[in-house]
Amino acid sequence: MKLFVFNILCVFLQGCCPNPLSYWTLEPNVLVLEVNGTLGQQPITCLEMTGNNSQDIFWRKNGIKELQRGNVYLVQLLESFGGGNYTCHSRDGSLLNHTEVLIQHYLSNRRILLKNQQEDYLSCSTQNYNGEFHCSWTWHSNRVGKAAFIKAERISDDQYSNCSADPSGHQWTCSSAQSNFSCHVDNSGSGVSCLDQQHCPYVEERQQIRVTVFVKTNDFLLESYSKLFYLSEIVKPDKVKISKVNKTVIEWSYPSSWNTPYSYFPLTFQISQLRGRCRGCENPCADIKPSKAWTMYSTDIYQLKVKHRVKAVCVRAKDAFCNSEWSEWTHIRLVRLSGDI
Repeated sequence: MKLFVFNILCVFLQGCCPNPLSYWTLEPNVLVLEVNGTLGQQPITCLEMTGNNSQDIFWRKNGIKELQRGNVYLVQLLESFGGGNYTCHSRDGSLLNHTEVLIQHYLSNRRILLKNQQEDYLSCSTQNYNGEFHCSWTWHSNRVGKAAFIKAERISDDQYSNCSADPSGHQWTCSSAQSNFSCHVDNSGSGVSCLDQQHCPYVEERQQIRVTVFVKTNDFLLESYSKLFYLSEIVKPDKVKISKVNKTVIEWSYPSSWNTPYSYFPLTFQISQLRGRCRGCENPCADIKPSKAWTMYSTDIYQLKVKHRVKAVCVRAKDAFCNSEWSEWTHIRLVRLSGDI
């Protein structure tokens, strides 16, 4: 069943009361009303065509029977109120149609999500260039909601992406001529993982990815948040692998999740050797200052002879060609080597 809106009636109502400012369909049977907080009305209809017995149609809002009857129902809008699940029924109570009305208050300074340390609402990262990435967000403590719609696409002047969800509302697909994204929402409801199945890691990335997350509250308020990026801007390698070769030598290698060949996807490594401090710390690399570490470039496994009295070695990596994030530090403890070098 589809929702039909009487355009002529809506134009008439907006002429005397310009709220909602506009309306659009998020997905089938989900209507979004953009409001400015003033008093207004929005008509929705039950059936496209009815006979002379339209007064037999009654309505429910969130399961509660309403006084309004007939094929047309006027949603009452005031401030951020008016959203809900609207259903219309025949005289015997049978369901005829339904729609969910969501309210988008463009003047409100209250937000459903919180900003991160980079003053952004979405935090996105990827472990490699395979076309997969993850974006997360933080809910406001007083406005917890859930993801209502996910859209991932490659930006192009002549592009149109068609997005849809599976019945569970956790799996999303967005397809266009340039990309084919599949996304799934985390079990926590605070993140989404996406894969561009048409992406080739060996070809220059010419089009940016735009991720848009629509979130809604239990009060039927809707907000949208977007982030635009290249994979090279959000790539963050997994931790480097470190192992002992003998009492005086260690070696490290590329993360198993990193792209190959390493000569085509090289990493830059940052190394710090720690002497006689933080022996009992779970993570001796936590307080390292980048200025105290030295940097090197390698396209293969690298072996290092440890300096005298070194207690631990910390290593991390980043893409050698891009100004992207460093991986988390990996460390190895070498207390037994202190008297052997």
